[in-house]
Amino acid sequence: MPKTVFHSILVLCVSIVFVTEVKSQTLVDSLRVYGKNNHVQGIAYDAATQCFYCSFTTAFYKINTQGEIIGEINQIHGHLGAMTFDSSSRKVYASLECKDDEIGRGISKEMGKQEYRRDESRFYVAEIDVDKMSLTTHELPEVRNDYLAKNYGCSGIDGVTIAPAFGHVDDGQQYLYVAYGIYGDTTRTDNDYNILLCYALNDLQTPLRKYFVHTGNTTYGVQNLAYDNYTKRIYMAVYPGRKKAYPNYKLFALDMRQTPFEDLLLDVPYHTGKAWQVKVLGGWNFKWGSTGLCPLGNGYYYVSENGKHDGRQYCDLKLYRANVDETVSPFAPVHH
Repeated sequence: MPKTVFHSILVLCVSIVFVTEVKSQTLVDSLRVYGKNNHVQGIAYDAATQCFYCSFTTAFYKINTQGEIIGEINQIHGHLGAMTFDSSSRKVYASLECKDDEIGRGISKEMGKQEYRRDESRFYVAEIDVDKMSLTTHELPEVRNDYLAKNYGCSGIDGVTIAPAFGHVDDGQQYLYVAYGIYGDTTRTDNDYNILLCYALNDLQTPLRKYFVHTGNTTYGVQNLAYDNYTKRIYMAVYPGRKKAYPNYKLFALDMRQTPFEDLLLDVPYHTGKAWQVKVLGGWNFKWGSTGLCPLGNGYYYVSENGKHDGRQYCDLKLYRANVDETVSPFAPVHH
């Protein structure tokens, strides 16, 4: 059953630096948004209204390119993570974790709330109506089951994006992909896959497919997931893992034109039988993206460059373009 989170209006500090014209649309080259104690988790951009959306763990912010504050949904008792914007429904979809681990306990303590017990841990897709500034949740039982069973090193969820089906990029159908968080445990072997659940947008209860991506272990899994129609790729921004057997990249890409295949999982003894898998296209040590990555079309992107100033967390929304030399990074800054 969907639940409603109350919202209110607050003022944030915002600074605008440059403006760029991209195919008749004016894009802010640099925009700083200040949060509070928790760092930015995800970003999205609404081309129709030229508004930005940011999640700062327990709050959702809406701002425009003039630096005016449109609204805020705050006091969310959980970890509001990465997000994606659906222009057709005018909804933002974001990951939301309400759990008992170190992250969940830290959030509860900071908010002065009672900690969640393990059996109370829940994982949701938060659906935010950006015009009404209201939030409802859709619980994901598949994630909770793996979290409670400690399967695949599951720590919950984070990255989300809207994208076509693998192998069907031009058929017009769109789906919601939700990425697992994966604990960065170097002592186990069953946590070397990143996992994507694929949902129909009109049914977020049961996944249509569960995809395994053999990247090597990452620290807390996919932080931001972003489909780019320009390259036909899903980008996966992560905190790098620490297993020496892997290159431990900060950014991976999946070619959505590939056909998924079924095969046995490596070193996951409790997963019997074959699983749906997709291959990684490439990896890079791109510094940013784990706190926000938003493709805009035509080879342009907003990337979150986060930091802290005078005790306050901030997000610098920076405009990037597709990089000619992908050996270094798929993205290059427009102005820096």
